[in-house]
Amino acid sequence: MAKKPNSPSRIAENKKAAFNYFFEERYEAGMVLQGWEVKAVRSGKVQLTDGYVVIKNGELFLIGCLINPLKTASTHVNADAARTKKLLLHKDEIRRLVGKVEQKGYTLVPLNLHWKEGLVKCEIALAKGKAEHDKRDTIKEREGKREVERAMKSRHR
Repeated sequence: MAKKPNSPSRIAENKKAAFNYFFEERYEAGMVLQGWEVKAVRSGKVQLTDGYVVIKNGELFLIGCLINPLKTASTHVNADAARTKKLLLHKDEIRRLVGKVEQKGYTLVPLNLHWKEGLVKCEIALAKGKAEHDKRDTIKEREGKREVERAMKSRHR
């Protein structure tokens, strides 16, 4: 019997990122996690909304991603929910990101955490911050789509 290919399932998503940033490029990075963190991720105890990515000494680090420890976590392990997590990418991709981030206005933002072949992956984006008027345009578009959907729904009744 053939196995089904694993489709990436979402663990946590940073919905605020799409509102605050324009995405230029997306990357999928591996994460270095401790055992208690993987167990907590499996149970969905992850918060990604305030997370951001920094580059130090040619390595990527995810800061502000909260993984709350389970109550059944081991007593001899010091479980720090806001621990800085290392992200894994190829060297040439990191070099490329370093060059882009040094340009004015670019930043690295975590978009989501997901499972891929039994491993936790973090999708990050090279992003440029939105101005206030761009955010207002996003809100107007969203409300316009809602109005159209409501009109179509009432029309079909």
